[in-house]
Amino acid sequence: MKSPLEKARKNPESMKARILAAARRIFGEYGFHGTTTRMIAKEVGIDISTLHYHWGDKNDLYEAVVMDVNNDLGKEFLNLEKIVHTSTLEERMNIALDRMTDYLFDHPEVSNLVLFRYFSKTRNEVDIDFKVPEFSGNIAHAMGLTKDAKNPLSRAMMEVMIIMNGMHSFVSGENYFRSMLKLDRKNYIDLVKETLKFILIPAFVLREEKMKKGRSRPSSKMTQEKKKSKVKPS
Repeated sequence: MKSPLEKARKNPESMKARILAAARRIFGEYGFHGTTTRMIAKEVGIDISTLHYHWGDKNDLYEAVVMDVNNDLGKEFLNLEKIVHTSTLEERMNIALDRMTDYLFDHPEVSNLVLFRYFSKTRNEVDIDFKVPEFSGNIAHAMGLTKDAKNPLSRAMMEVMIIMNGMHSFVSGENYFRSMLKLDRKNYIDLVKETLKFILIPAFVLREEKMKKGRSRPSSKMTQEKKKSKVKPS
C-alpha cells in the first residue's frame, strides 16, 4: 500500500498534495512549534477534519514534509552530480553554486526548514531528520572533493556544509539582506551567486593546484636515498 506521501507526489493536483504544499510553506515560515494544523487547513481552504483525514496529526504531516524535502534535495543533488562529474573543479563549482542557489531561492521553505531544524532550541517529537550527511557526501563527490560519496572525508563534508549553510543563510535572510542592500530580488540573487563564487572558488582551486604540484614535484636527493636504503637486496 502506498503511503500518503507517495500518493501526494504521484498526483500533484490531489487534496493530499495541496495540503502538503501548504504545509511546506507554513512549516518553513513558522517552524514546527509556530505552526498549527488549523493554519495549514485555512491556507488550503478546508476544515481541520479534512486535513486530519488525509495526513493524521501535526507530527505525521511534519514528517511527510521533511521526507518530501529530502526527496527533492536528493533528486537535485543526483542531477547535479551527473552534470558536473566530468568538468574541472572550477567549472564544477560554478555550475553547482548556480544550480543550487537557484533551486533554494525557488524553494525557500527548504532552507528555512533546514535552519529551523538544526538551530532551533526546541525540537519536535518526529524522529526523521534531514539527510544532510548523505547529501553532503553526494555533493562532495560531485565537486571532486572526495572519491567515495558513501564514505566522504570529514574535511570534505565540512567544506560542503560551509557552502550549503552559506546558501541557506542568504535564502532565509533574503528579506532582511535585500532591504539592507537596497536590491531587487533578481540583483540580490545574482549578487549572492557572485559573492559565493568570489569567496569559495579561488580557495578550492588554489588548494587543488597545490596538491597537483606536490604530487608532480620530483623527490629530493635525500628522499630518493632513503627509498633506496629500504629496498632489500634480492
